[in-house]
Amino acid sequence: MTTIPENIIEKTHKFAASIYHNLPIVVEWADGVWVYDYDGRYYLDMMANWSALVFGHRHPRLVKALVDQLQRTGVMPAMFYTAERAGLCEKLADLTSLDKAIILNSGVEAFEAAVKIARRWGYEIRHLPNNRAKIVVCKNAFHGRSVTAVSAASDEKYRKGFSPFTPGFLKIPFGKIEPVEEAIICYDAAAFILEPVQGEAGVIIPPAGYLKRVREICTETRTLLILDEVQTGMGRTGKNFAYEHEEIRPDVVLLGKGLGGGLLPVSAVVGKSVVMSLLDPGSHGSTFGGNPLACAVASEAIDVLNDQQLAGNSSKMGTYFLEELRKIEHPLIEEVRGIGLFIAIELNKNKARAVCDLLFKKQVLCLPRKEHIISFAPPLIINKDQIDWGLKRIRSVFEGIV
Repeated sequence: MTTIPENIIEKTHKFAASIYHNLPIVVEWADGVWVYDYDGRYYLDMMANWSALVFGHRHPRLVKALVDQLQRTGVMPAMFYTAERAGLCEKLADLTSLDKAIILNSGVEAFEAAVKIARRWGYEIRHLPNNRAKIVVCKNAFHGRSVTAVSAASDEKYRKGFSPFTPGFLKIPFGKIEPVEEAIICYDAAAFILEPVQGEAGVIIPPAGYLKRVREICTETRTLLILDEVQTGMGRTGKNFAYEHEEIRPDVVLLGKGLGGGLLPVSAVVGKSVVMSLLDPGSHGSTFGGNPLACAVASEAIDVLNDQQLAGNSSKMGTYFLEELRKIEHPLIEEVRGIGLFIAIELNKNKARAVCDLLFKKQVLCLPRKEHIISFAPPLIINKDQIDWGLKRIRSVFEGIV
């Protein structure tokens, strides 16, 4: 136990802008699936930095990759050739069964690049009238918090006070085929950008066959299918990518969060050659995107994902966790749903934050996705004993709620 630095909470409130609901925890260190405060109290991390900590905290192979790379180079512009960027792009092409990649820093950067690619596809391939390219997106989707990303969103908490918004988005219900057909065919859409499982909305899983039919519609109409797998990629849903559950291949896939190994912000746009070739020098770029340090860590992250078969562990542990959660009988619980280690409890009252606060007191960290939805997205390295440790506390919280 180390003495807590003085006035950390007070200094944070005084000098840091309040854009998060802070938990009353001052973190000293973290390891694997555990987070420790200065009082020696430990917490099971079932939020994993909004699903980004796929490999847990400070995975030794990823830490070694970072330190080793720092002995050689850190940040270099992507206009230089580096073995690290070339190697990462090759691994991403192999992992996704696509062809070419752009390496960026964050999920929202990947989304912004996807919007540019979609529009250029609309004008140069679909020959749509200038300034008329439309992009289909889903209601309740989440693609980040830039102005363009919130323009594609429908939740007012992300949009309030930020207009005027970027035009050109058609918003349709998620998981229903008829609106997809109508939007794409009637409006000559350039692209359909969607999350294969809606994360921020509360782990909303589409009906079986939905993605496969969407793929068919997009192919028939030469509309780009762009899948935002920033949260669902890197094994989160029990497959390396959520689209693999329906055995399809998108035209473009967006990655982030877990790609950085829990150590660095790294994202990627990976797509077919015919799509990615639409971008030429100067049409897109990023000061830090593709730097050797980030690429070395992301490359090792892909190796760890494969070597430790983390998608398989996500499927196995996720199935177990989901089954045990469904055994909890309480009048407050409306539904328990999930895919892999991407799980939500939907309540029939707006008590998600209150329940999360009670779980925090029991040393379990989780997220209120909506006022009535709690989500669990632990690191994919989690084992049965650790899940049981968390389940015991989750059960006790619901047993204590009248």
